Amino acid sequence: MVAFTGKGVIVTPIRYYLLLSWESGALVQFYSRFLLGCILLGISFFHLGLQQGGFSLFGQEERIKQRKQDKESDHYTQLREALVKKLLADGGMKSERVIEAIRQTERHEFVLPVDRQRAYFDLALPIGNKQTISSPFIVAYMTEAIDPQPTDKVLEIGTGSGYQAAVLSPLVDKVYTIEIVDQLARKATGTLNRLGYENIFVRSGDGYKGWAEHAPFDKIIVTCSPEKVPAPLVEQLKEGGLIVVPVGQTYQQTLYLMRKKEGKLVQELLRPTFFVPMTGKADESRTDKEKGGPITLVNGDFEEEPVKDKLLAGWFHQRQQTWMAHSVDSEKGGELFEGAGTHYVHLENNQLGRAAHLFQGLALDGKTVRRVELSAQVRFKNLRNGKETYEIPTIAVTFYDEDSKPIGTEILGPFRGTQKEWKEVKRNFRVPHKATDVMVLLGLFGATGELDVDRLRLTPVEKE
Repeated sequence: MVAFTGKGVIVTPIRYYLLLSWESGALVQFYSRFLLGCILLGISFFHLGLQQGGFSLFGQEERIKQRKQDKESDHYTQLREALVKKLLADGGMKSERVIEAIRQTERHEFVLPVDRQRAYFDLALPIGNKQTISSPFIVAYMTEAIDPQPTDKVLEIGTGSGYQAAVLSPLVDKVYTIEIVDQLARKATGTLNRLGYENIFVRSGDGYKGWAEHAPFDKIIVTCSPEKVPAPLVEQLKEGGLIVVPVGQTYQQTLYLMRKKEGKLVQELLRPTFFVPMTGKADESRTDKEKGGPITLVNGDFEEEPVKDKLLAGWFHQRQQTWMAHSVDSEKGGELFEGAGTHYVHLENNQLGRAAHLFQGLALDGKTVRRVELSAQVRFKNLRNGKETYEIPTIAVTFYDEDSKPIGTEILGPFRGTQKEWKEVKRNFRVPHKATDVMVLLGLFGATGELDVDRLRLTPVEKE
């Protein structure tokens, strides 16, 4: 029993209470309270005995809560394992260390509560403050690109929710990460501390300036898109070090891997991509700040040469796509539609649940554009829906508000069965008034079969 100290005399809690009661003249109150204390003490010992025997009078809620947490943990573990299998199958990930980091990192802890059930979809998700958490594939891809080593000191620009830093944590020595939105920096710090990450250091500030106090860095990961690499980051990168960064305009970006040689960056193009723009000082020189211009899909006719590894220009998040020539169809006796160009995109999937799709982002102001028309030339073969309700072959547009939250989706399709000849499909629909951006998506999305698409258009049909 813990002893209290008073007036130089050591007394037990019961004797101390007796002295106070006697001095106040509340003898009756003392005996009644003393009796109550004995009863409660007896109950406590009884409760302790029950606990030791595997029972509890007062711990029922805690046990139920723990069972629920264990069940959720098992559920999320299964979802992470399924995600890893998809990354290996669809993304071609090779690094066992990176794959294991993705497997062990609890992405559901880094998304908004409303999105927890979608945490292990291979999708970017909004996290508030006009920011997003990158898709698991792009996080794994960028992490693998810099070849993380146990002795590396890594700088991340754009902490966001802290997920990318968490994936890096077991792979490197230290992670220094900067977030320009103070609220997000504080929240990420809390999440990372709660989950027990000890080698991640978060700073609220403009990532354009880097973190000079801890330079030089072996590797740098930039998770927002500047129009060109900020000079301070080049200076703070160690000679021979690597930086992976999405460079370009707001809706058309390219992911580069760059190595510092003799003080300059030597770049390697990786793939088309789509990140939120870098803000702060980087935004001051941005050339495409204004939104509300013409809605124009880039490479909607699929005529541009693939950029690398058969990746189509203008599109990102590409899976199981093939750039095809109409001339091959002509040689086989296939008929072309009027005005056809020389190429189209072919998407094919033979495994239920496996991704086969293309995405592209555009500016679209719902305050000035009331309605749009989505149209395309399509043909397809043996299309069958997947197991999940969302696994359907389709062309879709999803509208987003200024906080990057989805506020509506419209589709062409779903397409089923076989359509041997090219056919035009189109539909017009209302644009949500709060829309600021739109994502165009085409593909099988887990369904099986073959889908050909050409002359894809998104056109305003009604303006203010």
